[in-house]
Amino acid sequence: MSQTRKVYLDYSATTPVKEEVLQQMIPYFTQNFGNPSSLYTIGLEAKAAVDKARAQVAHLIGADPSELYFDGGGSESDNWTIFGVADAMKKKGKHIITTKIEHHAILHSTEFLEKHGYEVTYLDVNKEGFVDPAALEDAIREDTILVSVMFVNNEIGTVEPIKELCEIAHKHGVLFHTDAVQAIGNVPIDVHDLGVDFMSMSSHKIYGPKGEGGMYIRKGVRIPSFIHGGAQEKGKRAGTENLAGIVGFGAAAELAEQNLEHHRKHCSELRDYLMDRITAEIPDVIVNGPSDHSKRHPGNLNVTFAKIEGESILLLLDSFGIAVSTGSACSSKSLKPSHVLSAIGVSDELIHGSVRFTVGDFTTKEDLDYTVDCLKAVVSRLREISLL
Repeated sequence: MSQTRKVYLDYSATTPVKEEVLQQMIPYFTQNFGNPSSLYTIGLEAKAAVDKARAQVAHLIGADPSELYFDGGGSESDNWTIFGVADAMKKKGKHIITTKIEHHAILHSTEFLEKHGYEVTYLDVNKEGFVDPAALEDAIREDTILVSVMFVNNEIGTVEPIKELCEIAHKHGVLFHTDAVQAIGNVPIDVHDLGVDFMSMSSHKIYGPKGEGGMYIRKGVRIPSFIHGGAQEKGKRAGTENLAGIVGFGAAAELAEQNLEHHRKHCSELRDYLMDRITAEIPDVIVNGPSDHSKRHPGNLNVTFAKIEGESILLLLDSFGIAVSTGSACSSKSLKPSHVLSAIGVSDELIHGSVRFTVGDFTTKEDLDYTVDCLKAVVSRLREISLL
């Protein structure tokens, strides 16, 4: 089978910038390039663009614009929360609760704090990746200062019961953070209804530019600055604003809000079509993650192919022009078993045969037909080789 097309099925890793977003960004690289902190006209015009983008992103998540801070991305927001709360609340205690399936931006931050006298409880999840609210309540102590649970898992697509978990934390006077990098633009979000204190976001997951993100901080909650220097972002995040990136994030957020229901329907239908073809036409496969697709990222499909290596599948599919991921994109170059799949009880042997497919706005049914046809040939070939 020869390569005849390019098929991108890794939308949870990153998304292309939509043309409408790019067109709104371009003037801010050239004509409208002012520093938003300047007091002359071109600077004030830049500040107005930042204010507009702040309102666009805030509206997507149901926040007040004053509660939104722009930064460099989801990882920065995660770090800011973990280290900011640890510093702000150290007189109350040094105990943090998170889960075993968080993004490494959370896990590596908590591991760092453990080396500096903090205690961290890593909650188990069930075989579909869900946190048990009762387990969270049991884990809370007098010295617990923060609970951090990701909204939507980046590998298996599990949508956690964030509102319920947040209510439990608040009942005990504990702050609550959620990493919503995979959630915004994919599931409806109203931060005031959820009650969360902090929420991390990233532009490049919703067809906006890379290197731009946002941090929601609930009004009345205090947290120290993460980057020190100038007075940008109300003194909370120093550094001259990434003007074009912020404009792009705002434009992408507005499009995401307008297209949310169509996007969810389009992606979930294609995801289910892909799953049905794979499970019907390829033997010895296991679908990882929630069986109830209403509680799953609309574009996520994580599949284990028994008796072969996921890395081999990835490389051979790439030779046919098809891009997929083995586990999370941030660790796809690592040979270590996925910590998420391990946490839901998948054996190391099966983990190595797991592939994540994520569809998006530009995916077509024809793309998926081509992918399954290539995948059938790839899996058959690799299983034949494994028997030699």
